[in-house]
Amino acid sequence: MITVKVNFLLFSALLTLPFNIIAQSAKNDHPNIILIYTDDVGYGDIGCYGANTIATPNIDKLAKAGVRFTNAHATSATCTPSRFSLLTGRYAWRKQGTGVAPGNASLIIPTDKGTMPRMLQAAGYTTGVVGKWHLGLGGENGPEWNDDIKPGPLEIGFNYSFIIPATGDRVPCVYVENHRVVDLDPNDPITVSYKDPINPSDPTGKKNPDLLKMKPSHGHDQTIVNGVSRIGYMSGGKSALWIDEDMADVITQKAVAFIAQNRNKKFFLYFSTHDIHVPRMPHARFEGKSGMGPRGDAILQLDWSVGQIMEAVTKNNLSENTLIIFTSDNGPVVDDGYQDQAVEKLSEHKPAGSLRGGKYSAFEAGTRVPFIVVWKNKVAEGNVSESLVSQVDLYASLSSLVGQKITVGDAPDSQNFINTYLNKADKIRNWVVEQSVNSTLSLITKDWKYIEPSTGAKMAKETNIELGNDSLPQLYNLKEDIRERKNRAREFPDRVKTMSEHLKKIRDL
Repeated sequence: MITVKVNFLLFSALLTLPFNIIAQSAKNDHPNIILIYTDDVGYGDIGCYGANTIATPNIDKLAKAGVRFTNAHATSATCTPSRFSLLTGRYAWRKQGTGVAPGNASLIIPTDKGTMPRMLQAAGYTTGVVGKWHLGLGGENGPEWNDDIKPGPLEIGFNYSFIIPATGDRVPCVYVENHRVVDLDPNDPITVSYKDPINPSDPTGKKNPDLLKMKPSHGHDQTIVNGVSRIGYMSGGKSALWIDEDMADVITQKAVAFIAQNRNKKFFLYFSTHDIHVPRMPHARFEGKSGMGPRGDAILQLDWSVGQIMEAVTKNNLSENTLIIFTSDNGPVVDDGYQDQAVEKLSEHKPAGSLRGGKYSAFEAGTRVPFIVVWKNKVAEGNVSESLVSQVDLYASLSSLVGQKITVGDAPDSQNFINTYLNKADKIRNWVVEQSVNSTLSLITKDWKYIEPSTGAKMAKETNIELGNDSLPQLYNLKEDIRERKNRAREFPDRVKTMSEHLKKIRDL
């Protein structure tokens, strides 16, 4: 009887084995996902997109390993709204308070709605964010820097976070890990103000330029941290202050550690670099190496960070089961507030490539950004795609990839184009909407672009960028005129009317 029982159990185990293998195989079809989200990197800033003035071997290697998109777009020409749309699948202009956030802003992503990381959590992923955040922290009164800082990334779907709260040029200049400021001395609490100085006697960049190792060109002249003056006022927290030159090393090491620690799980890593945002303070290893000043050196540092991520994937034997996406939050800017010789040493380098405008702009350089997708043996190597894609669709596309349904009401602007991203397109996005710094909207199709009439300056004097504002409608044939030099609105009034009405319908959804 015992023999029969054992054989029966063995038979039962063998009977269920194929189903377990099938289930495990299905699970393994869902790759790890690494989203490398860079800052202010222009269409022409890296080698594989035509830059022959600077070497970016790791990013170029990434492009050769997968597909490089030439018509990919961030949703906005500035960082906070692009990040909001990326993680929520909802255009930022639909929600008040999603403009460029101050360093003490409240969390702008609702905690009761679906997000990309929360969706991936539901699909069994361990999720992590490392790097620049700039989406606000805390409740109605903003973050409490000396206590638990929440809600934040953990409350919108991340299991782990190690973040720069806003940007490097804004206070507070500290890292936040999960709910706490890293290395904060409770006897030296942090105070932050974006209105009035906290201690009028504290030195500022405006009053004490002799204390600066990098001086501001416009704005950025308030509290001094690490010899750099910032936007906003801060006191306290001395033991927690970052060193700008070490920032890329710190966040890259945290990202690499997250990969290693979760190599036996399905994970999603949102690695949001600070490079190449201002202040550009690259490590001494890269200083002077580009010949283009700190901005060029920061590009070299960014390329190094990408190489470290690629190496971590290889070392942990994850190459065949990891989807890597590389893109930028908006287009380029040269002088964005500091005297870092970016303009003087630009030489022949063209950050926007052949595109018009840049960061902040309604023109193409504001939102058309590098976009690379790699998945070994799943995405054909060395391909270039002209397909029109938008970062707002990553939410629905990844949801489809991992077999997770989106709750009704979540990600309302995100559509499933996973096969397009994997260069196996079975359908094409017919249009995308773009947003400039003053919320001027544009509608882009494969060949045409309509920019709605708007008020405001045509040129940003401080950054020397064409903003694309015009009281008259603008229409450009991007197939014939990628530089957007000839406004065709008067020639094609019917097309202007059609695209204007279409944009209105989208806005009113």
